[in-house]
Amino acid sequence: MKKIVHITLIIMSLNAISQNTMSPELLWKLGRITTLGISKDGKNVIYEVHIPSIEENKLNSKYYSLPLNGGNPINIESPDDYLKNKNISPDGKYIVYNEEVKIDKVHGKDFYPELEKSNAQIYNGLDYRHWDKWNEGKFNHVFYKENKEGSIGIDVLKGENFDSPQKPFGGDEDYIWSPDSKSILYVSKKKSGTAYATSTNTDIYQYHLDTGKTINITEGNLGYDTNPTFSPTGNLTWLQMKRDGYESDKKDIIVNHKGMNINLTTNWDGTVESFIWSTDGKKVYFNAATDGTIQLFEVDFPGLNKKIPVVNQLTNGDFDITGLVGFSGDAIIVTRSDINHASEIFSYNLKKKTWLQLSNVNTDTYKSLALSKTERRYVTTTDGKKMLVWVVFPPNFDASKKYPTLLYCQGGPQSALTQFYSFRWNFQLMAANGYIVVAPNRRGMPGHGVAWNEQISKDWGGQVMDDYLSAIDDVAKEKYVDKNRLGCIGASYGGYSVFYLAGIHNNRFKTFIAHDGVFNTQSMFGTTEEVFFNNWDFGGAYWEKDNVVAQKAYTIFNPINNVEKWNRPILIIQGGNDFRVPIGQAQEAFQAAQLRGIKSRLLYFPEENHWVLKPQNALIWQKEFYKWLNETLETLKNN
Repeated sequence: MKKIVHITLIIMSLNAISQNTMSPELLWKLGRITTLGISKDGKNVIYEVHIPSIEENKLNSKYYSLPLNGGNPINIESPDDYLKNKNISPDGKYIVYNEEVKIDKVHGKDFYPELEKSNAQIYNGLDYRHWDKWNEGKFNHVFYKENKEGSIGIDVLKGENFDSPQKPFGGDEDYIWSPDSKSILYVSKKKSGTAYATSTNTDIYQYHLDTGKTINITEGNLGYDTNPTFSPTGNLTWLQMKRDGYESDKKDIIVNHKGMNINLTTNWDGTVESFIWSTDGKKVYFNAATDGTIQLFEVDFPGLNKKIPVVNQLTNGDFDITGLVGFSGDAIIVTRSDINHASEIFSYNLKKKTWLQLSNVNTDTYKSLALSKTERRYVTTTDGKKMLVWVVFPPNFDASKKYPTLLYCQGGPQSALTQFYSFRWNFQLMAANGYIVVAPNRRGMPGHGVAWNEQISKDWGGQVMDDYLSAIDDVAKEKYVDKNRLGCIGASYGGYSVFYLAGIHNNRFKTFIAHDGVFNTQSMFGTTEEVFFNNWDFGGAYWEKDNVVAQKAYTIFNPINNVEKWNRPILIIQGGNDFRVPIGQAQEAFQAAQLRGIKSRLLYFPEENHWVLKPQNALIWQKEFYKWLNETLETLKNN
């Protein structure tokens, strides 16, 4: 018996040694799931898998059909053969679609046709560029036509210089048919130029086919109105934010029932990600951030009763429910991820409270890997609040050793820090390279109540910075943390955090990495495209000298005012087509570091935007990331 036990232990030890860890190359071989819907017969989930090709420098796609009760997927040629086309009117007579239409004159040759080789662009208002594209006078318009060959489309927004679907990310979810096929509902922000750049006021419009007239259904609401859909019983439903200019306002589910708008989540202290109606129209299911994860919730639909809708959380666990797909009997089909696993398709039985994993796109890969351990840690902040901090440990972690440790600063600034799986800021990969990752749910993150989420606005360099330092100081007390090898990393607002902390860290950190970060709040206000964001989060413009709140953003909370205190190496990464945080931010930061004699490097991607999307660029990003950490942290080992 002792001999058997001894042999078993040897085999277990050999298996542990033989396990691999995540690498940049392996990360960029993983398949990425996009669910497309439930099949027309209700028996299968149809999905797409994006497969990176480093050689071709692109993502290739394959389509699959998978039984909802489990089993093996079948490779299919076209998902259209299996899915109901939501763009065909319920009576089958028409089809709705979208095309880009040239409306405004922008190019020099638009004004001076005889100078056709000119590449000049002329603008009379803002919104001259957005996300990663320059405005060329073209707008997305919704069209419809008879559902037969040779029919001619009718432009629902004819002559209007407005977009539907919304740019830059809107798709056909921005327009739907009414149940009676007599009208089309679509989302649009009907503002132009400077007014467009300073507002978040999208509305839901209803275009009547018989009259050609359009009405604004959500005219009374000044914030975002998005994601229109009809319940199984014909009630128009959408997501709503109340305040104009605040892109991270509380997002509620609104139902129009018999002419009255009912807010299903108004008394719930959270913000909705996405929703789906139950098949009987009696409940709405939605996913939302809570306590460092994204979970599934339900809320009853009360109709015109005075009963206050009650929100119930249905799932718990250290994972994220990243998408809602549809229903199969007593089960809801979702996508789910965690820090060690990219999204896969799951079935959750609403009665039995049990999970069934349906897809296995990357399961075999993860089986061969030594995975990271993640730990919840609750840290007391300087103002006496309890803050969740995710701590991610290297595979085969040994508490008797000392590990370099990275403070991760999340972007947004109002983005949830959950069990997400990023193909760039990948905690599993960081841990596999031997780093402990400290990821605090600092002020500004949804999932901890609306007040916590909102506290970061107009306070970018305030309490949130104390939150960061409280997190790293608390974890650094552990014997397994090498306090001589602490790094600070982040992108977007996280990049701002890196630039700001570099001037106030009091020698805690030995290295910094900032990607597309805000370095100078004043020039950021003058060059970013969505002006409403800075108006809200900074409190106003830099020239408003009597605006005490705004002036704080441009002085005390401006990283440029602490550059003289920078004393550690810094890697600065920037996309050339990032118009949200334009290239000047990185140029100013790199120039300041170089002129001050600080070890620094600029990693520039001319054709990338706020993200890094091309596979070869993404691999270079990862290689330079770890190369920098090796140069600036690993050389300090045992010193």
